[in-house]
Amino acid sequence: MALKILGKGKRVARQRRHLRLRKKVSGSAARPRLVVTRSARHITAQVVDDGIGQTLVSASTLEADLRGSNDDKTAKARKVGELIAERAKAAGLDAVVFDRGGNKYHGRVAAVADGAREGGLKL
Repeated sequence: MALKILGKGKRVARQRRHLRLRKKVSGSAARPRLVVTRSARHITAQVVDDGIGQTLVSASTLEADLRGSNDDKTAKARKVGELIAERAKAAGLDAVVFDRGGNKYHGRVAAVADGAREGGLKL
């Protein structure tokens, strides 16, 4: 799983952390991987089965019901976590492995995890 890392700065550091994390974290059919992708404005969560390389469920702040909300970004991230937990439960999943994507477990990334836990997912 070689990723060509170009440039300098925070993006490269995050990519290095993500590669280091992905060496250890892998999703299976029994316990898929909950991937969190964070940008400056939005946050996306996907539940991925790495065995077949397929996304099982996903949720994002780009969806219409969350886009119209006037909450702050952390509150929206918590709602994304709750939404992903609800969809995962509907798909028959109750436990996942958390992949923070090389980001620090802080702020919006932690809010997604907390929302997923509140929704009934085991991380």
